[in-house]
Amino acid sequence: MKLIGPFKQIIPMTGLPTKGAITDNQLEIVADGGILVEGDRIKTIGKFDDLVKVTSLNDTEIHELKGDHTCLPGFIDAHTHICFSGSRANDYAMRNSGKTYMEISKAGGGIWDTVTQTRKASKETLTKGIVKRAKRHLANGVTTIEVKSGYGLSVTEELKMLYAIKDADELLPVDLVPTCLAAHMVPRDFEGSPAEYLEQITSELFPLLKTEKLTNRIDAFIEEGAFYPLLIEPYFKKAKELGFDITVHADQFSTGGSEVAIKYNAISADHLEASTDIEIQHLAKSNVIATALPGASIGLGCNFTPARKILDAGGAVAIASDHNPGSAPMGDLLTQAAILGTFQKLSNAEVLAGITTRAAAALNLTDRGRLSSGCLADLSIFHTADYKEILYNQGNFKPCMVWKKGALAYNKHKH
Repeated sequence: MKLIGPFKQIIPMTGLPTKGAITDNQLEIVADGGILVEGDRIKTIGKFDDLVKVTSLNDTEIHELKGDHTCLPGFIDAHTHICFSGSRANDYAMRNSGKTYMEISKAGGGIWDTVTQTRKASKETLTKGIVKRAKRHLANGVTTIEVKSGYGLSVTEELKMLYAIKDADELLPVDLVPTCLAAHMVPRDFEGSPAEYLEQITSELFPLLKTEKLTNRIDAFIEEGAFYPLLIEPYFKKAKELGFDITVHADQFSTGGSEVAIKYNAISADHLEASTDIEIQHLAKSNVIATALPGASIGLGCNFTPARKILDAGGAVAIASDHNPGSAPMGDLLTQAAILGTFQKLSNAEVLAGITTRAAAALNLTDRGRLSSGCLADLSIFHTADYKEILYNQGNFKPCMVWKKGALAYNKHKH
């Protein structure tokens, strides 16, 4: 066993509702605490001095921290596209110069540019890229990262991406949660209708995802220029029949996607920048987690997800980075969450829940996102006596240590 501490504050993120607004007063704070770890799980949390006495007779390894430290659960980034090749720096420059999405696309940019570059890359090259980006996430306190395919857009190329994600997961202390986003857009080189493309994916790719154990999650981009609601419904119906979890890129530029997410009992509906009061009310009454992606809002210079309205209506809001080469190249979850909190007037508790316990719910994971007995020992540790300093610094304050499954995975002083 290991005993880690003492911490001036442990913020376990326990006892919080999955849905609705949260005040900072609802946060439990364990003062002068310690965390006892057995294997990859948390055994107990309590006063450090008490735990030292209890474990003095056992063969317990004590990791004593010098100075003031605060501990939070390891952060969870519930929506990323960090499996890709190439760069879209030219898109960024064109967009900021006033070019529209269609103008950029016609000039050779957009999602198809990344598809072209990703198809050219080997599985090994993609794996290296994922590992590099995931290590940066780890240094920022993120211990679980959802990773989508979606830049392959054929059975063979989507498989290549998902195998690359699987290989990267085996090379990293971080947990990668793979998602199949073969329905990202209709591939330009597909000789057939959009419906025929989706049929090919469901009939040829879906069974392989199960037999090869590559993912249990299916995503689709419901939007003008991608897939409209009536077209995607048979796709999701087939996915549900095969036992996949559903998640949806919804209401980014136009509405309609969140309605499909609710109809098919999706785990989450992500983006929602275009959601109106009608969509917000429907989401709040459902069990679908609303995942805000402030990185895309910053990257595109558009509205933020109406997180405040969703919470006040009784909905659940997770916050993810949407780290991708096009609209959200920053990939810094903590910075983006802090900025969203400022613009949407979210409490510290709501922001932190959005990247811990509610982010876990957005991935249908029950063993992380909070610090309690039986949960994974995923810890994000900051050199401060007051947890409020973390968001106050708007992402500029990084963890000094990150533990993953009871092992020290990142130490700022040794990097």
